[in-house]
Amino acid sequence: MSRVLNGSDLVRDDVRTRVEAAMTELGYIPDVAAQSLATRRSRTLGAIIPTLKNAIFAEGVNALEEAARGRGYTLLIAISNYDPELETELIRRMIERGVDGLMLVGNHRAPAAQDLLKKTGLLHVCGWSFDPQPGTANVGFDNGAAMHPLVDHLVERGHREIAMLAANTQANDRARDRVAGVRARLVHHGLELRSDRLAEVAYSIRDARAALPRLLATKPTAVICGNDTIALGAILAAQSAGVRIPQDLAVTGFDNLTLSAEMSPALTTMHVPAVEMGELIAAALIDAVEGETPPPSHKLTPRLIVRETTMEPAL
Repeated sequence: MSRVLNGSDLVRDDVRTRVEAAMTELGYIPDVAAQSLATRRSRTLGAIIPTLKNAIFAEGVNALEEAARGRGYTLLIAISNYDPELETELIRRMIERGVDGLMLVGNHRAPAAQDLLKKTGLLHVCGWSFDPQPGTANVGFDNGAAMHPLVDHLVERGHREIAMLAANTQANDRARDRVAGVRARLVHHGLELRSDRLAEVAYSIRDARAALPRLLATKPTAVICGNDTIALGAILAAQSAGVRIPQDLAVTGFDNLTLSAEMSPALTTMHVPAVEMGELIAAALIDAVEGETPPPSHKLTPRLIVRETTMEPAL
């Protein structure tokens, strides 16, 4: 029976069919805890993400779960709410649960979390970021470089007065890198991101709506937003103030949520390959667990999606 449960190739198909039929008839459910004691594997992966309120994380984790399940692994999910201390505690709990591998988001975490991962040797992959320096495996993209096509696009459209409505950068290395990427690319074009043209908000439509009027007071012709949710709030605020999108103000997002193509005007944004990322993370972790080797890194590239919220600034 154990060979059937473990998917051994040594079992003939007819024998496997009879054993599985008997297990179904008897209502037999394998004792995973007992199996893990024998194999020293739980066939369980963990994923700690900042939030499930952001649809792009949900999309990636859904792909991760489907890919893991397809290879016989179960996924445990925990939410850190962008709190480094909570993330550290959740990492500890995942280790206590005996997960074989763990997905984290981004490369920045508390020293206690880094120490815990190092001491236990838990296989882990960091998604949604890519750091070329050796260290933890990354499956994701360079968040700074990913902002360059947006800046280039706006400059090519004639925009020179550009503001940014960013996500909160505290405990969020992806948001910090995106701000740095916008600032560096503006300098490349002989422009600057003025301090009064940079605001940080939570990933919230309401917070973005409340913050946009402060940026509008600086007379920008374009606003780069930290993600599509923030962009939607900015568009709603602009429309409420009688500011035409895109005639008076161009707006860009990041993520390419399904809503972005359906809203009016449709949102110019960066497409994040969340499904591919989730699938690659599952494969990297499971291959590492089963091959007893470090997980590999994979660099992905978001792509610019030009829609109706950008055009030449009104003269």
